[in-house]
Amino acid sequence: MGANVKPTRLSIFPLTGAVLYPGLQLPLHFFEPRYRALVSDSLARDRRIAMIQPQAAVEGAPLFRIGCVGKIADVEALEDGRYNVVLEGIARFRLIRELDVTTPFRQVEAELLTDDMEEALSAVERASFEREARHFADAQGYAVDWESVARLDDMSLINGVSQIAPFDGAAKQALLEADTLAERCELLVQLMQFFGKRDSDDGGRVTLQ
Repeated sequence: MGANVKPTRLSIFPLTGAVLYPGLQLPLHFFEPRYRALVSDSLARDRRIAMIQPQAAVEGAPLFRIGCVGKIADVEALEDGRYNVVLEGIARFRLIRELDVTTPFRQVEAELLTDDMEEALSAVERASFEREARHFADAQGYAVDWESVARLDDMSLINGVSQIAPFDGAAKQALLEADTLAERCELLVQLMQFFGKRDSDDGGRVTLQ
């Protein structure tokens, strides 16, 4: 994996618990005026919106270091000014610094990361993941079409589960920051084991936060 030499300027949508991966899609609903302005600006320029998690659920919170740039693949402009948008992941990025801007939405300087989209798991890694995923799905009461899962390539499977898994923001961030598919797969297995546990004292699900 490498990085582009020249930094790029990105307009960001900071959203806790939401991550995007290259090659995958993320549906979003924009209703706040500042983020409606973000979509309008993006449509007028390059259709890019960068997804990144804030480190806390407060206004202006510091950002995590890794996010993913998405390109607007589909958009529905509603009569009241809101937008329904589908973002398609282009590339992960590493935050360099946040910029001082006059726009209502935040902007950053970042370097785009080049992931190996042809990376594959070993047969043992794939089998271990699918075994743990079945245990997790059964424990959580999820209905899964395992025949369809078996047909997915490794990248689509691991990144897809990482994006939609019902984990907290810290866990999702750790998955996004994994540098290789094998590392992300190993962490995903660990997280399914971790989140699958129940605290017998309060009956709640354990979290990483």
